[in-house]
Amino acid sequence: MYRLEEIKDNYKKKVITADQAAALVENNMRVHFGLGIGAVNDLDAALAKRDDLRGVEILSTVAIHAPWEVYKAGYPADHFRFASAHFTGADRKMANDGRCWYIPMNFNELPSYWEHNDCNIDIAMLSVGPMDEYGFFNLGPQVSDIWGVVRSAKMVILEVNENMPKALGINNKINLAHVDYVVESSNQPMATIPNGATTETDEKIAKFVVEKIRDDSTLQLGIGALPSTIGKLIADSDIQNLSGHTEMLVDGYLELFKAGKLTSTKKLNNGKLVYAFAGGTQELYDFIDDNSLCYCAPVDYVNNQGIIASMDNFVSVNSCIILDLYGQVCSESSNFKHISGTGGQLDFVQGAYHSNGGQSFICTPSTKVLNGERISLITAAMKPGYIVTTPRSCTHYVVTEFGAVNLKGKSTWERAELLISIAHPDFQDSLVAEAEKMGVWTTTSKSSF
Repeated sequence: MYRLEEIKDNYKKKVITADQAAALVENNMRVHFGLGIGAVNDLDAALAKRDDLRGVEILSTVAIHAPWEVYKAGYPADHFRFASAHFTGADRKMANDGRCWYIPMNFNELPSYWEHNDCNIDIAMLSVGPMDEYGFFNLGPQVSDIWGVVRSAKMVILEVNENMPKALGINNKINLAHVDYVVESSNQPMATIPNGATTETDEKIAKFVVEKIRDDSTLQLGIGALPSTIGKLIADSDIQNLSGHTEMLVDGYLELFKAGKLTSTKKLNNGKLVYAFAGGTQELYDFIDDNSLCYCAPVDYVNNQGIIASMDNFVSVNSCIILDLYGQVCSESSNFKHISGTGGQLDFVQGAYHSNGGQSFICTPSTKVLNGERISLITAAMKPGYIVTTPRSCTHYVVTEFGAVNLKGKSTWERAELLISIAHPDFQDSLVAEAEKMGVWTTTSKSSF
């Protein structure tokens, strides 16, 4: 830490241009570009000019952005390659081009992944808010795994963006004394995630979930149209006195606050809406800005199963890509293409179940259209290329537009029967036939395979 009267002079000494910062990158370095809406912009654009570099790996976590400028420059993978601990649409695009790889993780463990396990980072580049008079930069609404990144990095470069929302919470500031360089950016607007359009199927699924939520519950809502729909239904319901504790703060919580439902009177972190990072509309970011209700904290705290379990009536709501009759859930890949990631789904599925009165819900439409053909999203057995995110032993409630079923404590044939009961009627007979062959049906436990 610097003496108070030294802060301004030391700030001036550390200010460099984005091009000067990009010049510090050397061959074979691992560079972290930030997470959430804290992903860098000007530094990315500057690094895209470096056609002389080879073997550089660009890392990120749930970076809410368009594809990197470094990627759009068109360099081959031996110049720049990319890796993400949780894919977004931009990451999927880069992966489809053969240049982005997924880093498997449990979100609550991610800070330790960066710091240990031979995962050292050469340069951490982070977008932050302007420095205050005491030499602190606000990290914005994405504390998440950032301290694992910082502790791992040999060099830390901050990109100051005046549009960064000021996030309150814990471990949410970094001091000038702990960074190497500062880049004063062009102040690009924050990347946003628009609210998805709600479908009739979303509304049917949401109703089955909402009818099981009690007063005085604490909610974890994932991203997408379905959680947003659940938030709106709760806002219009008679449910009262809700709290929030979630890895990702989304617009659904804003809807609950507007409706007077989000009181956050839970015993732990009383009066606080706890989250690890945020992504949504500009209205959400404006809501977060300097708001004492919103409490951003490290993901190894937010997603800690013991912390989650300590809150009574904890409700976790997540979606999936496909699941099978055993109750195995895939939420991250499809036919060998990586879609998202494990994230904190398993953290919250486990933590919610161990909460007194807790419930976790895995939600999915019963079908989707793929290549012009309608397929069932409840399949007999998990297919190759679909990674299991939540094992069958952990799955609690599964919800489709045809109902909600509780798999805990059920035998294999009972699970199959329950899941087939909420599958689309057009696929139920074929699923029964498969269950009989697999030996998970009421008439036989003998597999014919």
